[in-house]
Amino acid sequence: MKQLLLTKEEEKIFDGEMGEAPKIAIRLLYSLGELGEADRLIPIKSAHISGVSYKNVGEGGIRFLNKISHKVSVPTSLNPLGFDIENGGPVDIDENFHKKQMEIVEIYKKMGVMDSFTCTPYYYYNEPSFGDHISWAESSAIIYVNSLIGARTNRESGPSALASAIIGKTPDHGLHKDEGRKASVVVNVSDRLDYTRFAALGLFLGAKLNKKIPVIRGQKSAEGIELKALSAALSATSSIPMFHVEGVTKEYRLICESPEVIEVGKGDIDETIGKNSSQQEPELIAIGCPHLAPEELDYIAKLVKGKRKVGPDLFLFTSREVKAKSGDAVRTIENFGGKVFSDTCMVVSPLSNNYSSTGTNSGKATFYLPLKGYGNQKVAFMGIMDLLKWVIA
Repeated sequence: MKQLLLTKEEEKIFDGEMGEAPKIAIRLLYSLGELGEADRLIPIKSAHISGVSYKNVGEGGIRFLNKISHKVSVPTSLNPLGFDIENGGPVDIDENFHKKQMEIVEIYKKMGVMDSFTCTPYYYYNEPSFGDHISWAESSAIIYVNSLIGARTNRESGPSALASAIIGKTPDHGLHKDEGRKASVVVNVSDRLDYTRFAALGLFLGAKLNKKIPVIRGQKSAEGIELKALSAALSATSSIPMFHVEGVTKEYRLICESPEVIEVGKGDIDETIGKNSSQQEPELIAIGCPHLAPEELDYIAKLVKGKRKVGPDLFLFTSREVKAKSGDAVRTIENFGGKVFSDTCMVVSPLSNNYSSTGTNSGKATFYLPLKGYGNQKVAFMGIMDLLKWVIA
């Protein structure tokens, strides 16, 4: 077993000479490094922290944040919280939830963390480059930046990403090395997939692969938006840290010798969609898990422009920056009768306060929303065109 060696400066931090919070942070990283058989800590370019919504953090999380509170040393973005700070919603919350949520926000602000509140920080806030070593939590963003951008991060937790943000380093193991990024499974997909069917592929593959990195063949025309849907669904159903797509992602030639092979046909995708979709009419149509990109808002705006809204509520979720840069699309959607929220999402906000059934095109939300701790929802899982049939007269 390798021994993790610290530099003299790191030893001072470890011994508490730089303060209690850095000591807690580096000792956490040291323990994780030993588990991963790293022999050193390496500098990172950025961090992204999950565990922001009071719904997930709770009182224990607040106590931990207060204990480790310290200025971050690298650009650090932050995941969504339980409601839209500036505009309220998407559902009613009680006074205690609001108070506790803002307490969490203030702790992070004092640490110098950017108020991004998004699961897609790679849109504007915190975009890494190919080969950058980073420390990111938020499972769908981890898979996205490893796979599509070629940055390097392990599947960090909120506390470990925060520890790395404070120290500016992470243990050198796993996905930080070429060997840890190799595919061990070839997935042959015979049917051309769209956004929702890529999400379904993630739901289908997650339980089969668990931690194994796949290379997907037969999808050379896949777009970034579609692979974002795959990232989110895989993140919810597995511990997979990345995937490769032949002819699309930057490192698809990294494959182990004699990989396992899985065949996926149209019937597998159809069956997955059917198994994950309730027949109950939704009370809410929710789109934006992960948060919407500008082109997605533009696309939805074109579909609803000049139309009359009926039926269920329509909620869209995106980041503050994307919303600000997509003003025309947002106005069109809200003139139609939909609502565009930032800072939060359908998974971390308490939707069950107001709704018992939701329609979505998100594989991740389809997995989480039925769970008791996330909303106990009936979910209709389908594409945007089918979802909008519920709300366009």
